[in-house]
Amino acid sequence: MGEYIVRRLIYGVLVLFIMVTFVFVVMRAVPGDVVTLQLADSGATEEQIQALETELGLDKSMIAQLGDWLTGAFQGDLGNSLWSGLPVTEIIGDRLPVTLQLSLMSIVLAILIGIPVGVISAVKHNTFIDHLLRITSVGGLSIPNFWLGLILLTGFALVFNWIPPLGYQSFIENPVVNVQQMILPAICLAITLSASIVRMTRSAVLEVLHSDFIRTIRSKGAKERVVIYKHALRNSLVSVITLIGLQVGYLLGGTVVLESIFSLPGLGSLIFETVSARDYPVVQASVLIFGAMFLLVNLFVDVMYGWVDPRIRNS
Repeated sequence: MGEYIVRRLIYGVLVLFIMVTFVFVVMRAVPGDVVTLQLADSGATEEQIQALETELGLDKSMIAQLGDWLTGAFQGDLGNSLWSGLPVTEIIGDRLPVTLQLSLMSIVLAILIGIPVGVISAVKHNTFIDHLLRITSVGGLSIPNFWLGLILLTGFALVFNWIPPLGYQSFIENPVVNVQQMILPAICLAITLSASIVRMTRSAVLEVLHSDFIRTIRSKGAKERVVIYKHALRNSLVSVITLIGLQVGYLLGGTVVLESIFSLPGLGSLIFETVSARDYPVVQASVLIFGAMFLLVNLFVDVMYGWVDPRIRNS
């Protein structure tokens, strides 16, 4: 297992390098640059433009800029913001906890909803309850989370005369206000993820329930609850865990829009802001963090396989 983890980490570093390089090139290929944006209304001369480019290190070739950034990144220095001049690590350190909390709340909500509902749908196979839950899950998959976020904001404001408190406060500062601020975007992200979990859980549990060993367990007089939750569900969790790991990418992408809609100062809204401002170091570092989170979650999912199914651990 240790050798496997090391190998996955090496592959992960390679993937992160390719991803950051791609973002680096694309950010500089699109029209507009940070120098033009900063001096747009100042009537700056050509000498002033060149001086600012030199100050920001943008006068070097693209390969040299990439090399400087990668060298700093390997040393733990992600550079400084081209607008504020603040260290990128400090900016991300302030924003990352918000995104981590939002993602964690969404995953927990999705699991608490998706797995029980999927089991019920499988147990009630081809009944009215099963059909209703399947239709509902398809609806959950079809709803864009940004649209749902706008609907929830508008609906709560019009029907209940309530909107999430403005001015973000961390859970440590004010737990009640923090939960009020985070619950709606967490629900928006959780709905689509839980719908996917429902469908996967239903299919996996149904397949296991028709297995020979389940018939053997039932013939020995085991209670139906034991059959379903101790044997059928546990043997179905590998597929569900795989799906959750793959959906983390969707989850992190959803935070970019939802954090902007709900005015949450997270890493997603930071990317949204800095892409428009062409703040290259912040964008590159944010993408690096997102990519690292996705790779680490998938590595954790692979390790979880051995806990769920001992046959995988011993193979």
